Amino acid sequence: MDFQNKQARRVLLMATLAFAANFSVWTLYAVMGISIQESLELSATEFGFLLAAPMLTGALLRFPIGLLCEIYSSRKLFIGQMILIIPAIFALRWVETYTGYILIGFLIGISGVSFTIGIRYVSAWFESRQQGYAMGVFGAGNAGAAITLALAPQIINYWGWDAIGLFYSIGMLIMVILFALMAPEETRYMQKRRNKNFDFHLAPLKEIQVWRFGLYYYFVFGSFLALILWLPQYYMNAYKLDLETAMLFTLIFVTSSSMVRALGGWFSDRYGGRAVNWSVFWVCLVCLFFLSYPPTTMIIHGVEKDVNLFIEINVWVFTFLIFIIGIAQGFGRASVYKIIQDYYPDHMGSVGGTVATIGALGGVTLPVMFGIAVDLVGIHTACFMLLYGILALCMAVMYFSIKAEQHKKLVREAIANNFLDQ
Repeated sequence: MDFQNKQARRVLLMATLAFAANFSVWTLYAVMGISIQESLELSATEFGFLLAAPMLTGALLRFPIGLLCEIYSSRKLFIGQMILIIPAIFALRWVETYTGYILIGFLIGISGVSFTIGIRYVSAWFESRQQGYAMGVFGAGNAGAAITLALAPQIINYWGWDAIGLFYSIGMLIMVILFALMAPEETRYMQKRRNKNFDFHLAPLKEIQVWRFGLYYYFVFGSFLALILWLPQYYMNAYKLDLETAMLFTLIFVTSSSMVRALGGWFSDRYGGRAVNWSVFWVCLVCLFFLSYPPTTMIIHGVEKDVNLFIEINVWVFTFLIFIIGIAQGFGRASVYKIIQDYYPDHMGSVGGTVATIGALGGVTLPVMFGIAVDLVGIHTACFMLLYGILALCMAVMYFSIKAEQHKKLVREAIANNFLDQ
């Protein structure tokens, strides 16, 4: 048993490191995109499509990869996935056109499926009472985005844009070698428990609650991903900050949100995933209400003279509210997967992959929607108005689903009581 625990800890460590390395690649355009936008003179909508390119591949492949994880070794799939993206990362040094960046973005987006593979790999090694914490620790690999936000600007400053592809491809190659040497393969018992019947794994997808979980994850992960990509240029455009300061504030958001995911998993184990998720939604709703308010000048007609009143959230208040949202989203990402594990412990690949796909689609659609909203409405805070509306929908769906479940429970209890009375 002690050996099993040591193996499980090693699985968690190596899977988390591999996920962090992949996530740093998946979010590369958060740094590169700003300079690409300036050099190619992209509109907000074109910029949104650029950011969405890596997200699209990572999102669409999560479901089929989730099914493969139910049948084949997650460890081998992890290694193969990392090897596959190395040539695409290296090719970044030769890209010069908008179309080229979009195509390379599609290829490096394969790094986004690492979450689905890792969740299936890790979950097999831990008991139910430890699942929330284990998946929370693994999910902290989201901090890989912080690696990119901190490291990529330094590489660019010292060695230029061409060095990004070289450094990141070498880094991924080192990660592949370490993972192949140190990550344990599943035990024979785990391999025997695999159910290779596709119908078995697809069956839960007929249930509406799986898609509700996907909607919740669309907000807690999809909007987190979109904000990683969008915040640097938002700080630069809305508050006129330089690139280094914008990256620093975004780095704080990413790091804090990623690091609390393990704590969110512990809270979910202790208090229940749904209770944590509901609290997360309320916190984010309050913060987004204030973030949605654009800078406003009001003229109040007084008795003797007019009074000009200017209302604006300054950069420090904005950063504090974003920080709170990031913390809440970290808890939310852990709680959603705790709920999934509670309901579908034998379908973490298929159900987990489906929910991960829907969540990652937020990273695809939201940057584009942000860009369209800003171009149409003409104010920077339009992106937060959009998020407020999406969150309100999530909360309405969760509220009515809870009410429906409570009603079904009361009906079942009433039927059981009547049966006993007879």
